[in-house]
Order: sequence, then structure tokens, then C-alpha cells
Amino acid sequence: MSDWKQKGKEKADSVLALIPKEWRLDKIPSVEEQRDVTGPYIQQFLSEEEIAITETDAVGIVKQTTAGAWSAVDVAKAFCHRAALAHQLVNCLHEIFFDAAIQDAENADKYFAEHKKPIGPLHGLPVSLKDQFHVKGVDTHMGYIGWIGTFQGKKDTGKEKVFESEMVKELRSLGATLYCKTSVPHTLMCGETINNIIGYTYNPKNRNLACGGSSGGEGALISLRGSPVGFGTDIGGSIRIPAAFNGLYGIRPSHGRLPYEGMANSMDGQNSILSVVGPLATSPDALKLLVQGLLSTQPWLHDPLVNELPWRDEAELAILDPLKRINTQLSFGVIRHDGACAPHPPVARAVDMVVHTLKRLGHNVIDWKPTVTHSKLAEICMKIWSFDGGADCLADFELSGEDMAPQAIVNPAPQANASDIMAANIAKREAQKAYMEYWNSTAEVSGTGRPVDAVISPLAPFAAARPTMYSYYGYSVWVNVLDYTSVVVPVTNVDKNVDKKAEGFKAVDETDQKTQDHYDPEIYDGAHVGVQLVGRRLQEEKMIALAKYVGEAMHGTK
Repeated sequence: MSDWKQKGKEKADSVLALIPKEWRLDKIPSVEEQRDVTGPYIQQFLSEEEIAITETDAVGIVKQTTAGAWSAVDVAKAFCHRAALAHQLVNCLHEIFFDAAIQDAENADKYFAEHKKPIGPLHGLPVSLKDQFHVKGVDTHMGYIGWIGTFQGKKDTGKEKVFESEMVKELRSLGATLYCKTSVPHTLMCGETINNIIGYTYNPKNRNLACGGSSGGEGALISLRGSPVGFGTDIGGSIRIPAAFNGLYGIRPSHGRLPYEGMANSMDGQNSILSVVGPLATSPDALKLLVQGLLSTQPWLHDPLVNELPWRDEAELAILDPLKRINTQLSFGVIRHDGACAPHPPVARAVDMVVHTLKRLGHNVIDWKPTVTHSKLAEICMKIWSFDGGADCLADFELSGEDMAPQAIVNPAPQANASDIMAANIAKREAQKAYMEYWNSTAEVSGTGRPVDAVISPLAPFAAARPTMYSYYGYSVWVNVLDYTSVVVPVTNVDKNVDKKAEGFKAVDETDQKTQDHYDPEIYDGAHVGVQLVGRRLQEEKMIALAKYVGEAMHGTK
């Protein structure tokens, strides 16, 4: 075994060794034996009390912990147990710090007993973190073997023992319990989650499929209810893809709304399309709880890139309270096909289900026909992602000599010069302006006298990618180029008896054909299917409210 393979195995084994023996599984079933390891399957290893705790959403949990009905310790232990089971089933964790979490929970309980009040609005709430967040005393290796035991590949800095990302500090101040960090693909530039330490992270609902990426471990863990809510990042779909693939709600905020300061990243310093951080959860109310809580800490005082923009109740109520709407009728654009790649049948059905629901509620839906093609936006995105010619990611692979997964989007190429970067930034700005004016123009056809409120769109052409088959990113990256706010809403599940292969399919090009060829109703049966609702820049309150409105209209109030 080569040196880097041995190091990767030792790291993975060291994490497994932190799982208490009584929580270890004797056997992991094959996908043929057990395709879906969510719900009843994972419940068999838990007590009734643990199931009750872990299947309560984040809002329900804090109602109990902030009232003193549930202890922070009991909640922490339940989620630590379920997270340990989840990791054994689908390889979703990079780091476990259960002992530190239980100690923090004990301190929270002591605080509550002494002061008769919670630490903050997230008192005793377990929160999982994508492995880009720095937590004191915990490795941040981001899937790179060369980063193990270092601070972002730099040895003996001492920072890894004490340094914490800004949002980690804020979550602690709100009373959250931090207990694990979740798996990512090395480079972060991938819609699947794979690296040379944990291997491949599978989709818990259908282990034939990917959990998504790059916040894939978050998606898988929350899908298995090993976490009630967690944070991912998104530069090309990395929050929304795992949310959609795992039947979750997730929000990609616009840049400058939530703090990114002090996090590890790929291509750090590329500022043309910035990665943003946002939550994934089992309910839209949980998204609100976390975003509103973080904004209450005034993150703009500690992150120079965050806008001074507190939570705006009026933007939320304008959607959820018909009496406060300018017009009780809303309007939406819909993308059924972006002109480059056709969605698989279950994704097309999910989009139609959302459209049908909104029309049933009396809202207008128009076809979305922007003057800037999404192919053009994808072209701009790929050019910006390639500014450094892959140098940053390749240097991190060279630290250990490890192989790069074929799925990773890194194309070694000549680096862009200053003129190239300036030209790409101009092209992006012009595209943003043209798209903005198109959106404004929809006031003439929306039926409400206002531009559309949001756009209904696939998040990917498939319910989830099959391993090594993530063939097209156009449905997610257009949002990043425009820096729009986008929220994912779970809609349905693939039904092999309904979602048949498309007959007489005529492809736009080779990628379109290849993507459609990957669809097999038998393989996909049971998989989650979600869509995204896209709003304009910095419309986080509005989009979370729309996710709640649409989700409840489709699934009822839970």
C-alpha cells in the first residue's frame, strides 16, 4: 500500500475508533439487501426516546431545550448515536468530537439550571458542519490527505488547536452544540462526495445514487436524521444539490448575507464568483431559525464581506400573510428545459407538480425565457473557475502525492492573466445586468403587474446522480453567476411505474443524450426529487417563506 493510501486509511480508522463499541454495527448490508437505510432501517438501532428526539425538527428541538423540557445532554447523545450509525451506513463524517459536544451540552444544562433561561435561541441544538469550518482541536482536512494534522496543509502552525471560523463562534454564542464535521469531495468542485480518506458517500434513500456534493456529507447525515440542521457551502450548487438529492430544504443565500470568514476553501482569493454558506434542514422553519439566529449576532461586525442587513420580518410576512401582500396573487416563472439538457422524467414531473399546485392556489406561472442563455452563464462560470489553471487544488494533491478522483472539476491549464480576469468580470456583469432587466420586464406578462416573485427550476437534470455520472451542472451554476437567492423544496420520490424512460427522445447534443441514457427507472426507484425556487439577490426571507408556502401546499403542515 502506498504511503498516502495508508495515511488515508489510518485517518478513516481513527474516526471509526471514536464511535463507542455499543454503537457499532456488526454488518453493513449491501445495496441489493437494503437500498434505503433511512426511516425504519436506522430506527431499529435506536431507543424510542432517541427516535422521538432525532425525528423532531430543529424548531421543535429548541422549543423543548429552551423550556427545559429536554436536557441538552440527552439531545446531544441521541444525535451523536444516530450520526455514528449514519456514518457506518454511508460514510458521511470526516470528524467526530462527541465527547467535546457532550461536555458543551452539560455546560448548557448547568447554565440553564443556574440562570433559569437558555444561552440563546439555539440552546442545546445539535448543528453539524461541512468540513470547511475550523473547530478548535479538530482536524480540517477537506478530503485532502496532505491536510491531515495540519492547518490547511501548513504544518506546526498551532492554529489547528485554537482557531475557529467566525460562524462557529456565533453558533456557540447562540447555544448550539457542535459535534461532527461532514464529508466533502476533495477540491470541493464536484456534485458527488468522494475522497481518498472516507471513500464514497452514498445517498441514504437510494444507495445506488450519489448523496450530492460538495456538501454531500451534510445531505446524507441530515437525510438519516443524524443531524437536525447543518451548514454547507455553495459555489456551483453545493448546498442545493445535496438538499435536492436527499429530500431536504436548503438555501443558497446571496453573497454577503452570512459570514464566511475564517473557513477553509478551494481557490481562496478567487472573488468573481464567491462561495457562500447556508443551512440544510428538514423543514423551512429550521432554515429561518438558523439564518435569523446568525443575523442576530451582527456578523457584519466580524466579517468584512457581510452586509449590515438584519432579518426582515416584513419580507417574510409579504409572502405568508396574504393581508400584507401588495397583491394576494403571486407569479412565477418556470424552467422546464434550459435549452441545453433535458431533465429526467421524475424531475420534469416534480416541476409540473409545483406548477400545478401554485396554479391551484390561484397564482400565475409563465414560461421563463431569459435573454441571456443559461449556456452563456455556464460558460462564464467555467472560465472563472479556471482562473488559476487548477494550481490551488493540484498543489494540495501534491502535498501527499495522492490521486485525484475523476469526478473532481479541475482542468490543469494556463493561468489567466489580469486582462483575462477583467474580461470575464465584465462578461459576468453584463450578463447580470441583462438578466436583471429581463426579470424586470416580466411585469408586463406576469398577470400581477409586478415582476415574477420567483423562478421554478430543476436543480439538476436528475433526481440524484449515479456514481461517476454527474454529467451536467447548468441547472445550478446559473444561480451562482447571478448571485441569486435559491431555496430547494423536496417534492416527491421517483416511482418506476410512473416515471418511465422518455420515448422518442431527441437530444440537443452528446451531453444531453448521455444524461438521458443514465436514467433507469429500476435503479432510481424511491429516490428523492426536489426543485429549486430562485429569487433575486438578497431575498433570503422571501425565499424561505416561499419554501414554507410551497412545501406546506404540497405536503401539508407537519
